[in-house]
Amino acid sequence: MGDTIENRVAFVSGGSRGIGAAVALRLAEDGADVAITFQRDKARADEIVEQIRGKGRRAVAFQADSADPDAVVDAVHSTAAAFGRFDILVNNAALFPVGPIEQVGPDDFEQTMAVNVRAPFVAAQAAVRHMTAGGRIISIGSNVAVRAAFPGFALYSMSKTALIGLTKALGRELGPRAITVNLVHPGPTDTDLNPAGGPMAATINGFTALGHYAQPSDIAAAVAFLASPEARYVTGATVNVDGGFTA
Repeated sequence: MGDTIENRVAFVSGGSRGIGAAVALRLAEDGADVAITFQRDKARADEIVEQIRGKGRRAVAFQADSADPDAVVDAVHSTAAAFGRFDILVNNAALFPVGPIEQVGPDDFEQTMAVNVRAPFVAAQAAVRHMTAGGRIISIGSNVAVRAAFPGFALYSMSKTALIGLTKALGRELGPRAITVNLVHPGPTDTDLNPAGGPMAATINGFTALGHYAQPSDIAAAVAFLASPEARYVTGATVNVDGGFTA
C-alpha cells in the first residue's frame, strides 16, 4: 500500500458535518480522494466537497439515507465506479436517540438499528467486493458502548455495542486478505448534536480524565492512523478517543 494513503479512495458515510466532515477532510489532507454521503443538506455536503477539492483531491457527494440499505450499497458501488477503486470505508453516519426506555417505540428501535448497525454491515459487505490487500474498514462507535454513565442511552448504547462484534468478526474474516477492520469510540466531542458549551457539558466533562470535550479533528486523527499503512498490524481493535471517559 506504500507509505501513505496518497491516491487511495476513501468513503465516509455522513461526511457532511461533525466528525464525518473532519474525517473526510483529514483523509484528503493525507492524500486520499474522498466520497461522502449526506441525507438532506446538499449545500453543506457541497461545501465539504469543495474543501476537499481545494486540497487538490477528487471528491464527490452522494445523497443516501443510511436507513435504506439499497441506498448505502449503491453509494459504495458508485464510489468505486467514480474513482476506479475503493480502499477505505469509514462508517460514520448514525442516529443519536436519547430518552427513557419506556418512550422508545418500535419505529425508534427499527430506525436506530437500521442506521447504526445494518448500514455499517451492508456498507462493509459492498466495500469488500472492491477492496484489495491494504483495504481498511473503520467504524465510529461511542464511549457509551463501554460505559453507560447516564440514563436514557439504552437503545443508542446497544446499537453501538453491536459494532464491537462486527469489528472483531470481520477483522478475523478479512485478515487473510490483508484488509483490516477497526473501531473508534469517541468520547464527548464538540459537534452540533453535543456542543462543548451545551447545558450538560460541565457534567459530562467531569466524567473525563482530561476535563474537556474533544474536537472532531481529534477523532479524525485516530481514523487517519487506522487508515494508514502504519496501522497494517492493527485489526479487530477498539480505540478509545474519549479523554479518559472509560478509564
